[in-house]
Amino acid sequence: MTSTDATLLERFRAAAAVLAELPSQAESYAVLSEADLLEANQLFAHSQVALRNGGALIAGEIAHRSAPELGFQGLARRAGQRTAEQFIRVSTGATGRDAGTSVRIGALMREAATAGDVNAVTGEVATPTQPWLAPVVDALKSRSISIEAAEAIRAGLGIPTSSITAEQLRDAASQLRDAAVSLDPDALAREARAFRDELDIDGVALREAERRQKRSLRLFVQTDGTTKLIWIMDPETAARVRDLYDRTTSPKLGGIRFVDKDRQSLADSILRDERTIEQLASDGFEQLLALGADADPRFLLGSGAPVVRITAMKTAVDTRKGFARFDGQESLVSVQALERLGCGGIVKPVILDETGTVLDFGREHRFFAPKQKEALALKWGGCASPGCDRPPSWTEAHHIEFWLRDHGKTNIRDGILLCRHHHLLFHNNGWEIQRDEYDKYWLIPPPERDTNQRPIELVTKGKILSDLLRQRAAG
Repeated sequence: MTSTDATLLERFRAAAAVLAELPSQAESYAVLSEADLLEANQLFAHSQVALRNGGALIAGEIAHRSAPELGFQGLARRAGQRTAEQFIRVSTGATGRDAGTSVRIGALMREAATAGDVNAVTGEVATPTQPWLAPVVDALKSRSISIEAAEAIRAGLGIPTSSITAEQLRDAASQLRDAAVSLDPDALAREARAFRDELDIDGVALREAERRQKRSLRLFVQTDGTTKLIWIMDPETAARVRDLYDRTTSPKLGGIRFVDKDRQSLADSILRDERTIEQLASDGFEQLLALGADADPRFLLGSGAPVVRITAMKTAVDTRKGFARFDGQESLVSVQALERLGCGGIVKPVILDETGTVLDFGREHRFFAPKQKEALALKWGGCASPGCDRPPSWTEAHHIEFWLRDHGKTNIRDGILLCRHHHLLFHNNGWEIQRDEYDKYWLIPPPERDTNQRPIELVTKGKILSDLLRQRAAG
């Protein structure tokens, strides 16, 4: 052991000894004055940053000595653990998330410290794999940010692409490092994602699709006989669900009180309800699910659907390049999503000019009326996409001439039914639908799918209309 090693270890021993002397009885803290209590909290915060920083450096070194190429000779495997993260979790009692953060940030700091070193075996010169995070590493060295803040910046900014340079990410990292002084890690993560979205407008649709891929719904039966549901929602789903949640619970949350007499009465009844906010939400969503399950499968679900606002710049709508944003959601969505959602009346588009002036709040009659939806259900019999077997109750009404882009009309001749998957696919991937003079409908693939863009006929799955078409063909 070198003198440097001994000094470092002695410091850790001394720090551990001092921390062990801190009182562990609640009454020792109860006698503190408010000023002393707040100062103690601040001292604890500074100490925690230093301790977590040191812990990350240890984790980074353990990860280096547990590299996969070392095989079973790696430190973690010799200790009986598969990975460095697992070793840190087991040996320190940390959560999996905290262990992963320690390893990633520790490895980042180690890379920066060893940059320029020459590997004695391979002769390779060590270089940082994430040089754009140099401002973050500097802040970690000076202990001006926590490793949690550093991880928020790292994860939120992502990596360079063909359209985003490392230098742009470095500038963003520098600004986020400064912002970390006044933002907690969760807020900093949102800020970092917003930076990335603003830098990479062309990637908004890709990240929108990535977030949608992460959606999931899982049920867990608990030991006390209750069942827990965990729902990971993409921003679009979250915007719909949040609207329904707010409408179910808003009076108890101090939300807007309705001036309409009938709705005012409902709001008052919710206020008087003895159930908690969480119980109201649970019962409300249970009822919504029951109503949906009992709906006639020949017809569309949708009456009383949540209506949320989505905002975009006029230039983005005109050029179909740019982004839109749901009210209350941090993540950006594509203009194609705005077009698609404008079909079904589940959003109220708000269009702004370059000065921020509202140009259009959307036209209320863009929605297909219930009777129109019933007619579309009879006409199409389900999702109009070839080979799709989703019934009308699983579909959304789609304007074949987009409501926003083409100023399409809300009528039965210009409407078809699409399940959500195909509605997303057609809008986001550039598929078009045309109606000819014989009232036949044709699906036009994008050029990258078919360079000749040969039309594909859309054939109704509605039994009644099929009978009529056969009778017409037979004269």
